[in-house]
Amino acid sequence: MQTATTLHMLEITAVVLGKTDCVYPSLLWDGTSAVLVDTGYPRQMASLRDALAKVGVTPDKLTTIIMTHQDLDHIGNLPDLVRESEPPIPVLAHELEKPYIQGDLRLLKITPEAIAQIDSLPKEIPLEWRQGLKSLLENPPKAKVDRTVADGEELSYCGGIIVISTPGHTPGHISLYHKPSRTLIAGDAMVVENGQLQGPSPDQTLNMEQALLSLKKLSQYDIQTVICYHGGQYTGDANRRIAELALSSRIN
Repeated sequence: MQTATTLHMLEITAVVLGKTDCVYPSLLWDGTSAVLVDTGYPRQMASLRDALAKVGVTPDKLTTIIMTHQDLDHIGNLPDLVRESEPPIPVLAHELEKPYIQGDLRLLKITPEAIAQIDSLPKEIPLEWRQGLKSLLENPPKAKVDRTVADGEELSYCGGIIVISTPGHTPGHISLYHKPSRTLIAGDAMVVENGQLQGPSPDQTLNMEQALLSLKKLSQYDIQTVICYHGGQYTGDANRRIAELALSSRIN
């Protein structure tokens, strides 16, 4: 008999440019289906295994991976997860993100200028670390996307997950609404800072105007909890706060 779905916010810590950063993939688990949303920073497979183990799930139990978008800190451990699974875990993403996740196109934020900036990082950052980062940016992780998803599509996993197209951070960014728990898995459409829900980070968002317009779409959902990939969980009056953010003018 199928058990009730549990939704877990995983925490994965990584050191980025000498600073500790945490990201929060999500796991939906009902005893049969185990759906992972995003996969953490590259080369953090051990940390991802530990985070899954804390909620009683091993990577071999994963049945589906959903990618909210193409960024390096989201694709991170995807190739390892797919490579180590038998049969390979199906990977879902928006059609616009598919060629980037698969490596058919260069990740939009990994420009030649971004790669060149590594050479000008502070000297206290070890040369070996800088070389490793440069190699990673030049050869980012990639994996096949088995199925594309579209705005408004309802996935049958774990009681029902609605795909919400929330472009702006990247062109094909999606958020996910888990109906039974009334939880919005926001990806990078929003962030949590000092316990407060905030709009998308301007310095990481490709089209800020579009990203703010995307927030307006969320008003049709009864949201009790928001999980942001950066910052974690928000349990305040989410609908009211999102409405405020959608009306804000964070565009300079």
